Order: sequence, then structure tokens, then C-alpha cells
Amino acid sequence: MKKILSSFFLLSIYSFLSAQDDSPPSLPSNNAGEIHGNIQLDAQYYNPDSGIGAAPVPEKMLMNGFANINYVKGNFKAGIRYESYLNTLQGFDPRYKGNGIPYRYANYVVDELEVTAGNFYEQFGSGMVLRAYEEKGLGIDNVFDGLRLKYTVNGFYLKGLVAKQRSYFSQGPGIVRGFDGEVRLGELIRKWADSPTQIIFGGSFVSKFQDGDKVTYQTSTLNVPENVGASAGRISINRKKINVMAEYAYKINDPSASNKFIYRPGEAILLNAAYSQKGFGLSLGAKRTDNFSFKSDRTATGSDLNINFLSSLTRQHTYSLLAFYPYATQSNGEIGYQIDIQKKLNKETKLGGKYGTDLAINFSGANGLDTTPTIPMYDSSRIGYTTHPFALGDAYFQDLNIEITRKFSPKFKLVLIYTNQVYNKNVIQGLKGYETIYSNIGMTELTYKISSSKSVRIELQHLSTKQDYKNWAMGLVEYGTGENWLISLQDQYNYGNDKANEQLHYYNATVVYVKNATRIALGYGRQRAGIFCVGGVCRYVPASNGLMLSVTSSF
Repeated sequence: MKKILSSFFLLSIYSFLSAQDDSPPSLPSNNAGEIHGNIQLDAQYYNPDSGIGAAPVPEKMLMNGFANINYVKGNFKAGIRYESYLNTLQGFDPRYKGNGIPYRYANYVVDELEVTAGNFYEQFGSGMVLRAYEEKGLGIDNVFDGLRLKYTVNGFYLKGLVAKQRSYFSQGPGIVRGFDGEVRLGELIRKWADSPTQIIFGGSFVSKFQDGDKVTYQTSTLNVPENVGASAGRISINRKKINVMAEYAYKINDPSASNKFIYRPGEAILLNAAYSQKGFGLSLGAKRTDNFSFKSDRTATGSDLNINFLSSLTRQHTYSLLAFYPYATQSNGEIGYQIDIQKKLNKETKLGGKYGTDLAINFSGANGLDTTPTIPMYDSSRIGYTTHPFALGDAYFQDLNIEITRKFSPKFKLVLIYTNQVYNKNVIQGLKGYETIYSNIGMTELTYKISSSKSVRIELQHLSTKQDYKNWAMGLVEYGTGENWLISLQDQYNYGNDKANEQLHYYNATVVYVKNATRIALGYGRQRAGIFCVGGVCRYVPASNGLMLSVTSSF
């Protein structure tokens, strides 16, 4: 049935486009539209490696791939995405196995109205009550499939949608209905258009419907709501160098597998403030979430069928050992905070040097809520716990970063980073019996431009901790020649492991070729087992050994 519907969808697009093109068949049309797209393929040939715990892979080679094709003509857009997982790379959910066209859409704009039919991504406000997005590196795609309307007029921005969510190559059982409105006073009131203060108000309401008013949990049969609603209000104030944003969200009781089927309402608040001027920037962020997992299937777990998105407010590291212990957002309850300071030291000064120096300090963390569990035999309402709103619970994560970037000459640049982290492995990874990990990490990066087209980059990193796998050292050498070639060699060495047979090297060699919009990367080496995260959402990556190929291209 899905293949029939996809074929009908493509045929409808073709018929529409043919009807729109009035040019004679023998002559090229000046308004025939444009076709754009991109393709990506990631494949790996796996070798068993008992030393690092890499098990044999029956298929020997696994592959993830997709291709987007989009057509644009005037106010009309349409497209499809073909995906292939034969079979999924290790670390990705095997429910992606197979081929298909899970994404197809048609979009049209007429005057102030925009209509989308089919698949679409969307976000209301910061995403606390609704955000559909994809992150290929994590295997996440909770795209909507339904109908969306947008209407814009005189400072009012309105959105409405009714849809289901993607669940691998099928759909989740719940129906999502949502409305979002935003008012920009500078556009609504003409005399405020040039005001140094710009104010934006916004509000959202999202509900999900799922059949079934009774579920069995443990030994109890529970009545559960078929309709669950969440609402949010937000304000953003911009005045010259200052920006302040606040959003509050509330959700009615939503008993689900995520919260062990308790009937406690959920709430969340997010605050951000930023100040910037030439050579200096300061940003502050804080949030509190309480029982705010929101899914279109009450039985879903992990990252499946999330309607909303709760950011982690922790720094997103790109260097490997700094990202060794990444933080995963705890949607059932946490308090997060972050401060980020950016300072550019002036050129031709003692501290700034001849070419200037950049200094960045970042501190972030997350704590649990200060809660008191209710006594089951007396808690007939199944509230689960009570909280103290302004008190911090157990520490989940802390991250202090000090980064210095200095250019010594037109050819030579140095980056130094020191990081101190606290990582509650039991909470973040859902485990038991592990100590909290305290680590110190240092990173040095040197870049030297040999010529206008050739450069060498060196990374030296070290992680020290008395818990977990103890000390790690990492080194990388990267050589870029011209605009087309990049060669890198890397090794991570767990030299401090208490078990001598696990004091292992994780080596990698990669060659990258780039031409115009095409990039081809071929690598060979070992991948350590660990957690990979983006924005507080994580997946587990098992240990592997083998040959890796990645191809991306766009047109």
C-alpha cells in the first residue's frame, strides 16, 4: 500500500508540473523549475577484533544511505527522500532495516498562506512542546506526516498542523494536533518598527490522541487519558546589545512508559540571556524540567516518537576526549545551567600579542530535582513524588572549559583547552553500581599553513581520571594538500587501564577527497565502544574494526 501511495504521490506531482508548463514541447521552458538534491552513503566492512570486543558481523559489510530529490517551480515545491539500510550500521536501531520512501511532500505558497501536505519538520518556540527533526548521526527522525498550514500577516505568524509521526519505516499510533502563534510588535505597530527594543510574544498548544483508555502496568490495570495536551508561552526581548528569552510549558498528566505510568502533570521552564559587543560576549542559560517526556505513543521508550525536544544546556564538544563523557538530557526531571564568556584580547598588546588572542570560558551542569517519593500504599492518585522547586538534587553532570586561541603569525595558530568534568554514569546511562567519574582533560591543537593551499594540523589530547577506564592519550596528524585532498592519522591509547590486556590502541587512518560538491572519505581503523551525543540526545556505539567509506554529494 505504501508503494502504491508513493507512486500516486509522484504521479500527481508530475501531472501538476506538466499542467503548469505552457511551453511548446520542442522548446526549453524558461520557467520549467529546478531540481536539487543530495545523496549520502556510509558503509563499513567489519573485521572481528576480540581485543576491543568487536564481535563478528554476519554480513561483513553494512550500509546506511539516502537520497533527497526536490523540485522547485515558483511558489510550488515537492520532493522525496529514498532511504536504504542494508543492513544498518552497528549502533543504529535494526528497525531501520530495508529500503523505502519514508519522506515525500508537496508545498505551495499563495499570498500569505503556505500549505504543506505529506512530510514536514516543525518547531514551536524552543521546541519544549513540539519539535520534529532528523539527526542522521543518531538515527533519529520523528518527521510528521499530515497537513500543515502557515499564515503570516501584519506581524502575526500562525501555524497549525495535524499529523502522525514516523517510526522507522512505519508510523506511530498517536495523532498530533498543534497550533502556534507569534506576534512581533515591531511589525504589528508601525511606529515601533525602528525602535531599539523589539519584543516578540508567542504561544503554543499541542495535543496527542492515542486509542485505548486502559493499560496494564506491572500488576495494575490503569485508566489513562486518550487525549493529552501541553501548552507553552514565550517572550523574547531584544534591545541593542542585549537579548532575553523566556518560555514556560505545562503538560497535563501523561502516564507512560517513560515515567512508569504516574499521573503527575509536567512542567518546564527555559531562560536565556545574552549580551554582546565588539570583542566581548556573555550568555547565560537555565532550565528546569519536571516529568516532561512527551511522546505520541505512551509505550515508547528512549528517543522513539518524541513530540518535543529538551536541550541539554551543556557545551557540545567536537574534540574526541573532551566528548568522551557526553551528557544526555534527563526528560523526567533535571535542572540545567550554563554560562559562556567570549573575550577577544586586542592585537598589539602584551596579552593579545601581535595578531590577537581569543579567550573562552564555559561552565555548565545538570542536577536532578530535589524530590520526595510518595508512599505507594497511600498514593491512590499515583502522583509518584513531590518536589521542592528551587532546590538542587544529586549532581548529574558538570563541565568547566577554558579555551585560548592565539595566532602567532599568518601561518601558525595555537588552541589550548582545559576541561574538568563530573559525570554521573549511573543516571546518564541508566546503569547501576558505577562511581561518579571525575576527569581532567587537556587539548592542544597546532595549525601551520605551509602555503596558501597546504597545511598541517596536530591534535594532542589527554584524559585523566581515577574512575572508569583511567587515563587516555590521543594524537592526530592531519595534512591538507590543495583544495581536494586531506589525509589524517589518529590514535587513542588507553594506557592507564587497570587491566593490562585492555591497555589498547584505537588507531585510524583516513583519506578524504573533495571536488566541488562531492566528498569521498575512506578510512580504516578501530572504533572504541562508547556514547555518541548531539544536543543531549545519545546513542550507543559498539566497538568495531574495519574499513569505512563515506560519500556525500549535492546538486
